[in-house]
Amino acid sequence: MALVTRRSALTAFGATLATVLTPAAGTASADERAPRARPLWRAHAHNDYAHPRPLLDALDHRFGSVEADVHLVDGRLLVAHDPADLDPSRTLESLYLAPLAARVRAGRGAVYPGHRRPLQLLVDIKTEGAAAYRQLDRELRRYAPLFTTWAKGRIHAGPVTAVVSGDRAARVPMQDQTVRRAFYDGRLADLGTSEASFASLISDNWTLHFTWSGLGAFPEAERRRLRALVRTAHARGQQVRFWATPDVAGPARDAVWAALLDAGVDYLNTDDLAGLEAFLDARRTP
Repeated sequence: MALVTRRSALTAFGATLATVLTPAAGTASADERAPRARPLWRAHAHNDYAHPRPLLDALDHRFGSVEADVHLVDGRLLVAHDPADLDPSRTLESLYLAPLAARVRAGRGAVYPGHRRPLQLLVDIKTEGAAAYRQLDRELRRYAPLFTTWAKGRIHAGPVTAVVSGDRAARVPMQDQTVRRAFYDGRLADLGTSEASFASLISDNWTLHFTWSGLGAFPEAERRRLRALVRTAHARGQQVRFWATPDVAGPARDAVWAALLDAGVDYLNTDDLAGLEAFLDARRTP
């Protein structure tokens, strides 16, 4: 996905962002922690909100992408995997949008100071997609300076790129917009049918397309298929992620992660922040 950055917009960014809602008291010091080293752009925090400090733990481990599952309840986007876990205090705004605004403000326009590449915020809609997306769009507009935006056929880079996953009904209202502050998470079936300016990411369930789970050799036919899929997506400017890959620490998980990296897959999906951080640092991936 090609990004357009305007010098004038960047110059005005800090002043504009200062008007965005500030986070709750007590969160700023955590949000403003500097990363220990270079960001790990290929690290994706699956179900990020399940960690003790949503968003902040992933940022401390230098992840390039975080995932929040949302449910639309009485006009609010609540963050949880299952309805039984919903808590009115755990909103998308309180756990992600406001802390990101504080982080970017402290980082002079970047989530990771000195690195202008956007953090990916994957919003996985668990309720009816069209209504939930409309509420998400309203919330993203309140934090407009934060987000990469598509407008008038061009993409303008922001510190955070929001990508909408989950319920497929979100696609309809997204396609009808002339200005969009989020992009769509397509599936492998969408390869060749959706432009990167709309579907910036292609994600799918690993187990639906590949039999290999890291034990023994990667079947050559599956290796070739994986590389062909990634080449097709990259040729269209799209990034690739798989979920349901092995995530129990051990040789099998490492073998799958290594194969995904070697094939050029853009994001490795995990619940084990420290484990993926250590793996990527050992591989010294860019």
